[in-house]
This record gives sequence, C-alpha cells and structure tokens, in this order.
Amino acid sequence: MHGLSHLQTGSTLEALTQATIILILAVAIVISNLIVVATYLNFKGPHEVINYYLLSLAVADLLCGLFIVSLSVYPAFSGEWIYGDVVCRMMGYLEVTLWSISVYTFMWISVDRYLAVRKPLRYETIQTKTRCQCWMAFTWISAAMLCCPPLLGYNEANYSKTTNICMLEWGNMAAYSATLAILVLGPSVISIVYNYGYIFTMMRKVRSGAPIHDKEYATALAENLANPSHCMSFALVFSFWISWAPYIGLRIYELVTGETIDNPLLHFGAVWIGILNSFWKIIIMTSMSQQFRLLVRLLFLTICCKTKGRLQAELIGLDPDD
Repeated sequence: MHGLSHLQTGSTLEALTQATIILILAVAIVISNLIVVATYLNFKGPHEVINYYLLSLAVADLLCGLFIVSLSVYPAFSGEWIYGDVVCRMMGYLEVTLWSISVYTFMWISVDRYLAVRKPLRYETIQTKTRCQCWMAFTWISAAMLCCPPLLGYNEANYSKTTNICMLEWGNMAAYSATLAILVLGPSVISIVYNYGYIFTMMRKVRSGAPIHDKEYATALAENLANPSHCMSFALVFSFWISWAPYIGLRIYELVTGETIDNPLLHFGAVWIGILNSFWKIIIMTSMSQQFRLLVRLLFLTICCKTKGRLQAELIGLDPDD
C-alpha cells in the first residue's frame, strides 16, 4: 500500500509539473505574441514589407497559444481529455494548419530577403504592401484547404497522455500525409536553403571587396545587405527548425524502425520544445531589430500616455493608427 501511495504521489507530482510548464508556456506565448501583433498594428508608416510576414507569424503563434497550448493545461493535470472529440479533432487540424502557415511564411520571408539582395534597385516596386498581403492571404487559405481532409472525418484525433495534446492519426492516410509533407516542406525548404545561401554568398562577396562594375547597384546592394532584417529573419528560421528538430527526428526514427520509443518524458519534451518556438520569436526580434524595439517602446508610450506616444512617433516619421 505504501508503494502504491508513493507511486500515485509521484504520478500526481509529474502531472502537476507538466501542467505548470504548459500553463507558463501558454501565458508566455499569448502575451508575447499579443505584444508583437499590437506593435505592428498600432502604427502606420514606413514599415518594411517583412513586418507583414512577421505579423502573420505572430498571429499564427497567438492562435497556437490560445487554442492549443491553453486547452492542454487542464488535461495535463487531470490525465484525460474533457473537451470532446470535436474539439480534439479541431485542435489536431489547427496544429497542422498553423505549422504549415509558419513554414510557408518563412519561405516568403526568404524570398523577400532574396529579392532585396538580388534586385536592390527594383525591390520596392516588386515587393509592395498589397502584393505581400495577397501572398499572406493566399498562404492562410491554401494551408487551411490543404490540411482540411482530416477535419472532414477521414482520420481520427486522439489525446496523447504522454504529450498532453490532441494529435491527428496520420497512419491510415499515408498517401495524403506524404503528399501534404511534400507540398509544405518541398518548396519551403528548397527556397529557404537557396535564398539564404545566395544572401550569405553576396555578403561574403561584398565584404571581400570583390569588384562590382555598376556603382549604383553596388551602393544599393551594400545598403540592403547592411539591413539587420537578413540576419534576424535567418535566426527566426533557424530557431524554428532547431526547435522542431527533436520531434521530427523522433518521428522519423519511429517511422523508419517501426518501433515506438517507450519514454513519455522524451515525447513530452520533443513536442513542447517545438511549441516553445512560438515564444522565442519575440526574443530574437527584440535582440536583433532596432526598429522592432523602437516600435515596442512607442506602443507602450502610446498606452501609458497617448499624447507622448504620438509625439514620439511623429519625431521619427511614424503615423500612429487611431
């Protein structure tokens, strides 16, 4: 009896610890991405086009925090899913959709940075605000449609007690799963690798003093390469894939070997390290983007004292949104 009681206490402590971790993560993700969304929506003015892509990422992360992470807190403590099969299926669908949106958005960010370096003289006419917004709308709609078959009842979503999250069962839809992976990862990974490879190659070329005969092009190229958005966007992409690498590696290993690793802590850690990526973005943006730090400062100035915030914005050429 004493051994059974000790086991139950240990199990309860583990459940409480996991629920606490998920709760802290939910609060951090929601608050941090609310700040990012409010920061970019609060002002109109000379924003870089990349900011609209970053806004899209923040919205996806905010939805993840509100509807995936938050709903996992109580089940993590109780050990059972209490919200019903429909909500479980919706959560599984939302996970895949938001993950696909993030991957596609990183692809568009890499394309945007590539065009800024490849065509510095025509970049502003190629990458307009309207065109960027159209690409984002297309990304959200296409990702929602690509991921919708599981939502229509073609496969089930099950609550995993090891990861404390609802996940879709992809095993009975192998052909669809493979096609979805190719459509999402194929163009995205190829674009990201090629575009950032070109950007860093040009950076090395300019730093080495290699001659560029067109002086106007050389000046514009040097100015664009000096933009910290290149390194910041690469850091965002890198942190995303590093965060999800443990889970992807674990799933590939289990798929190839055909055996499931019986280590609940490993599965829990792999999934939630990946989801933690939704919080890292604000840290990277704050540390690497002076413009973002300024916009956040103006946001809080506007909240605390609207007149002072407006004055500060006017001094730097920004137009606060009413």
